[in-house]
Amino acid sequence: MSERRRTRHLRPDERVLWETVARTARPLRGDMPGKANAPLPAAAEEEEREAGPAPVRGFAKTAPGPLEPLDRRLRARLARGTAAIDGRLDLHGLTQREAHARLKSFLTEAQLRGARVVLVITGKGRPEGAAPLAEDARGVLRRAVPLWLASPEFRPFVSGFDEAHRTHGGAGALYVRVRRLRESAG
Repeated sequence: MSERRRTRHLRPDERVLWETVARTARPLRGDMPGKANAPLPAAAEEEEREAGPAPVRGFAKTAPGPLEPLDRRLRARLARGTAAIDGRLDLHGLTQREAHARLKSFLTEAQLRGARVVLVITGKGRPEGAAPLAEDARGVLRRAVPLWLASPEFRPFVSGFDEAHRTHGGAGALYVRVRRLRESAG
């Protein structure tokens, strides 16, 4: 008597984790003989048919690498002024939507110009006693911009970022290392 194995579907949090891992995975070097042409088990074949074609996402080799903070020497050179800041963007007074659009446009242009490090000024938010704002309204861009920079949307433009030295704005600004454009082969 053969029992059909019941497959368990991923919960939403497991799916998010799996998709994150799958996006960052890189193929092994060389071919793995026998693996590519091995037949799928009947259950997996049936699920693949039901799911339809897999979405095309590009090759893992073209995916940007992980974000890294600026190294100590570069931070020190930026603070002393011996390393150039190739551009500045001040987001003071903008809404989140405006700031997001302006940041993406700025980083795209900086990358095309060949900029290496840019300064993004978010501001520190209003001081606690300054105005009767809701608690969550203070420093919105200060909290949001690092999340945006770390998101997959900005990964093609950003290779790393770190809080700026106090001479450049301290906690209200970020040094952003711009990812180099790779020339397409072919």
